[in-house]
Amino acid sequence: MAAACLFDEAAARHPGKSGFALIRFGRAALTARVALTELAERTLDVQYYIWGADATGRILAERLIRAADRGVKVRVLLDDINLSGRDDMVACLDAHPNVEIRIFNPFRNRRVRALDFLTNPERINHRMHNKIMVMDGAVAIVGGRNVGDHYFEVDPDSNFRDLDLAAVGPVVRETTAVFDRFWGGDWAVPIREITGRERSPADLVQGLAVMRGKIAADHYPHPLERDTDAMVASLEAIRDDLVWAPGRVVWDDPSSIREKTGTGRMTEALYQRLDRLESELLIESAYFVPRERAVETLRELHEKGRRVRILTNSLASNDVLAAHAGYSKHRAEVIGTGAELYEFRPDPDDIRQRLVSAKSLAGLHTKAIVFDRRDVFIGSFNLDPRSGSINTEAGLYVESEELAEQVTAFLDAGTKPTNSYRVIRGEDGALVWTTEDHDGHEVRYQKDPNSTWWQRWVVGAIRCLPVERQL
Repeated sequence: MAAACLFDEAAARHPGKSGFALIRFGRAALTARVALTELAERTLDVQYYIWGADATGRILAERLIRAADRGVKVRVLLDDINLSGRDDMVACLDAHPNVEIRIFNPFRNRRVRALDFLTNPERINHRMHNKIMVMDGAVAIVGGRNVGDHYFEVDPDSNFRDLDLAAVGPVVRETTAVFDRFWGGDWAVPIREITGRERSPADLVQGLAVMRGKIAADHYPHPLERDTDAMVASLEAIRDDLVWAPGRVVWDDPSSIREKTGTGRMTEALYQRLDRLESELLIESAYFVPRERAVETLRELHEKGRRVRILTNSLASNDVLAAHAGYSKHRAEVIGTGAELYEFRPDPDDIRQRLVSAKSLAGLHTKAIVFDRRDVFIGSFNLDPRSGSINTEAGLYVESEELAEQVTAFLDAGTKPTNSYRVIRGEDGALVWTTEDHDGHEVRYQKDPNSTWWQRWVVGAIRCLPVERQL
């Protein structure tokens, strides 16, 4: 039985509900995406902010071409933020008769992109931060992961803790409608229009030869074929383990970024849910830059007796120092509201055990929220001004105590003393970071743990600049 039919039949037995499964770890996250390319019979819709020119980026691109060779219609929508110098390769893949690639909000100057920031900064500043993959309109993967080695636990130097949600049922039709809205909008430009000419079948053959040569030389560290075969063979078990619950897509319309001067749809949806919070709010956000309204809301929640726990990146684990500058500026205020604040360690036990290199450092890239242990949000939305007011975002909101329990367990692991620092005020009022070493002994720091003087200097310098609205 085709995968789409298998899951559609299951959805028919749960009217009004969709089926959900967490994808916690990077190796399984890539396997799931590759499995979708193998299972697809009709369509693959793929929408990402970043698609890396690395091993996993090449592997997934090549698997899309394999699906297209079988007659699957493949649509790929990429933000232009990291495609510099890659127009020719992308255009070659677009030459496949069953593949169409569009670029969201492309830079007009393809050689010197900085000129766009000088001549039209308002337009070029708005990016598509969504991360969506849909197979046959029946199965979707939505979450925080872009496409690149360090999102899938294979980079030898640094890897992310992240979270995706696989979905089947009615919410997938909503997800496809979101993709269609982006795909058909003025912001999505066919790559052939950007490059000025349509590539030939010979260009495709040459481009694929180059890409497959690089894949052969990459030496991907996990048995991808075996992993994928095992996942495809266990579809019935995956179906039987799904959590069935009401769910919906929360997203920013791409046309709204023309008017986004205040808060966007995602931010307002969050605040509306917080108005109904009864007991507890658990947050894991890679980039957390709270502004005045957020700090005041945290204070009000504490005064109402609501528990709030937040996990974000430490300075040592943060890959965006500017984001840490915006966060650190308000760190003491957040603690003053009564919220529990944790920062992710670059050497967490729970992640390093699964990495291909013991020397690899870890960072946090998750964007997940649990409300009252009853409903959850997982998606691309960070709790920062850029997600709230500048970029487009998308995620899944699910009303399920069972799924909330699973996500809570994932978030609890992130705040374990061997995985994070608890940030508190010391007796003198200064910030103190508490954690445990790998032998279980408490360790305390008086400044950002495991950070370098250079990182601290850069963060301090950025804090002095009027850029918080852009972070």
